[in-house]
Amino acid sequence: MSPSRTGPDSRGEEGRPVPAANEPKPASSKLAPAEKGVASKAAVAPETSSVFVPLKAKPPVVESRAVPSAPALPMPPTPAPSPLPAPAAAPPAPAAPIPGRSAGVKNVRGPKQPVRAPDPPKTPPILVRQMRGDLVESCHRGSIVEVGMDGTVRRVLGDPEVVVNLRSAVKPFGLVALVEAGGVEEFGLTDAELAIMAGSHSGEDLHVRTLQAVFRRASVSQQHLGCGSEGAPLDALTAARLARDGEKAGSVRHMCSGQHASMLLLCRLNGWPVEEYWLPDHPVQRLYGATVARAFSTSPSMLDISTDACGVPTYAFPLHEVARAFALLADPTAIPKKDTRSSLADALCRIRDAMMTNPEMVAGSRGRLDTSVMKALPGGIAAKGGVEGLRGFAIPAGPGRAGASGVAIKIEDGGGFARASSAASVETLRQIGVLDASALRSLGRYHRPVALDPRGVPIGEAVPEFDLAPVGELLD
Repeated sequence: MSPSRTGPDSRGEEGRPVPAANEPKPASSKLAPAEKGVASKAAVAPETSSVFVPLKAKPPVVESRAVPSAPALPMPPTPAPSPLPAPAAAPPAPAAPIPGRSAGVKNVRGPKQPVRAPDPPKTPPILVRQMRGDLVESCHRGSIVEVGMDGTVRRVLGDPEVVVNLRSAVKPFGLVALVEAGGVEEFGLTDAELAIMAGSHSGEDLHVRTLQAVFRRASVSQQHLGCGSEGAPLDALTAARLARDGEKAGSVRHMCSGQHASMLLLCRLNGWPVEEYWLPDHPVQRLYGATVARAFSTSPSMLDISTDACGVPTYAFPLHEVARAFALLADPTAIPKKDTRSSLADALCRIRDAMMTNPEMVAGSRGRLDTSVMKALPGGIAAKGGVEGLRGFAIPAGPGRAGASGVAIKIEDGGGFARASSAASVETLRQIGVLDASALRSLGRYHRPVALDPRGVPIGEAVPEFDLAPVGELLD
C-alpha cells in the first residue's frame, strides 16, 4: 500500500517531491539512518496536513506539546522581492530624559510652563432678593457701572464689560439723525413730540393724540407704522377700557411707535420710500445706525446688530460704553472739540431737555419708572430703559458731584417682571447721592416693590442689597 497524500499538488508544502504510487517498495521496513531524519522531519512538519508514512505503519499522532526540532531540510531558493520605494526618513528618536527631570522638559529652555487654566465664568453679584416671609424665593444678579464724561469708571459692581443690547435705550441717540437733518424745523416739532420719539410710551390717549398730530403735519399715514401692536397698550387702564369698548389697539399705541414715527419723518424729508423702512439695508436704517455709531465713538461697520422686537435693528455694546453714552447725554456741551462726538452736542442738548421737561411722553403717566424718576428730580436726570433689565441714567453735574456722569444697569435674568430693575435702579441712585430724602420717598414703590394677595395685603417684596463703592475705595 503506497503512502497517502492530500491536496491537489504533487509537491509537498515545503517543496519536496511526493513519492508516486508505483514507486518500488524498500527491502526493509527499517529506514536507513539518513532516511530517519527525513521521516522524522516529515512526521512533525509544522502547518501541514500531509506526512510520509512507512508501509504498514500508522500515521503518527501530532500532539500540541513541543516536539524536539529536527535538522532543517534544504529549501529551494526564494525569488528576490521586487524593490520597494525607500520609506520616508523616520523622525529622530527623542533624547533620553535627564535623570531627575521630566521627559517633557526641554534641556535648553528650562522647565516647561504649565498650561494656563481658562478664566472661570464671571458670575454677577446678587442685586435684588425677592422675599416672601423670611424666605428668599429668588435672586436677581446683575452689573452696575457709573462713568464720567472722560470715560473714567467712577463706580462699578459686577462686570462692566458684559455686552448688552441697547433695545429701547438707543432711542435718544438715534433721534439725533432727525434733529440734525432739520426735521424739527421742517415739521414744526415740539419738545413733547421729540420726547415721545425718544421714549417708550404707554399707549395712553395723550400719546396717541401727540403722534397723530405729527403724522398730519408731515402728511404721513400712520398706516405705514411697521412696529405692530403686540402688547399694546402698556397702560393697564387704557387696555381695560379698549377691551370694554371692543376696540383693538392699533400700531400707534405700541410703545415704539414714536421711534418709528421719527424714521418715517426721515423718509419723508429725504424722499426715501416708506415701504419696508425697517429693513437693515433701507437708507433710513443706515443713517440711524451711523448716528448711533457716532454717539458710541465707533464706525457703522463695527456695530453689533440684531433685530429688536418691534422689527428695527438694535445694537450691542459693553455696559460701560452704554454708561459713557449716557454721560454724553447728561452734558453734551462738556465734550472737548477734538472729540468726534462733539458734533452731536446741539442735537443731544435739545433731546435731553425735551425728555426732562416732558417725562410723561418718555414713558407714561402711571406706573413707569423713567417718568417717575424724572418727575422726582425735575431737570436733574434723564432716564431711559430698555427691555430685558437694561436702564440708563444721564446725570448732569450738581452739588457735591464731580461733573456729569452716566449710569448703566443690567439685570442678568431680564428683571423679573421689572421689579429687579426698578429696585436696583432706585438703590443705585440713592447710593450715588442723586436722591434726597423727599425724592426717595416718592420712589418708594419702585425701591422695594411689594407683591399683594387678591385682597391687597402685602405678601412679599423685592429687596435691593448691594454696595456700590467708588472705584478709589475698591483699590485702597
